[in-house]
Amino acid sequence: MITEREIKNLQPRLKKIEGQIKGLSRMVEKREYCIDILQQISAVAGALKATGLIILENHINTCVRQAMVSRNGQEVKDKVEELIEIYKKFTG
Repeated sequence: MITEREIKNLQPRLKKIEGQIKGLSRMVEKREYCIDILQQISAVAGALKATGLIILENHINTCVRQAMVSRNGQEVKDKVEELIEIYKKFTG
């Protein structure tokens, strides 16, 4: 679960990413140099990945930790499978 503290940390990042996306759209409309557009895409991708990692860390520290403490075998198995799947998406 995402806490209020995490929301306060994530919102400015997401607003910045939103601005980067709008800027990217303007760059395409203005037919700016392809390499400049690609560099902006790379910056947006990096910002999204960093934001995703913050959310993943929060998930591990809350939801996964709670499952581990519960000692509910099925819940632990589900959380581990969840982590494996999201890892594949982040690295694939």
